[in-house]
Amino acid sequence: MIVRTTAAITGTERDVAGTGWRSKRIILGGDGVGFSFHETTIDANSEHEFHYRNHVEAVWLVEGEGTLTDLDNNVTYELAPGSMYLLDGHERHRLQARTQMRMMCVFNPPVTGQEVHDSDGVYPLVAVPTS
Repeated sequence: MIVRTTAAITGTERDVAGTGWRSKRIILGGDGVGFSFHETTIDANSEHEFHYRNHVEAVWLVEGEGTLTDLDNNVTYELAPGSMYLLDGHERHRLQARTQMRMMCVFNPPVTGQEVHDSDGVYPLVAVPTS
């Protein structure tokens, strides 16, 4: 059994921030459960483009409002608490936050915590370390 709090991982290597966003990686690939689980916060009045070419991501918005634009199909969706989106086709997408948005995210395959977005917003596929 794994029990963690976001308070306990704040300020550790599991707490990763970029310009206008922060990701607290609660479960990572090294935990050996087949997915990773993150709490991600997007700053109000910010815009971010991502493309998870190597991962499927499910996102559940628990706080805030904004839009999600599918850049592959030029479709925009309104997001509010209770919205969920699944990037099962590796869609390039843009998030625009009107207010601070807090999301719970699941990645498969799991991220290891060492990934950094490249210039296209992509996480590279990093092998999960084995114990």
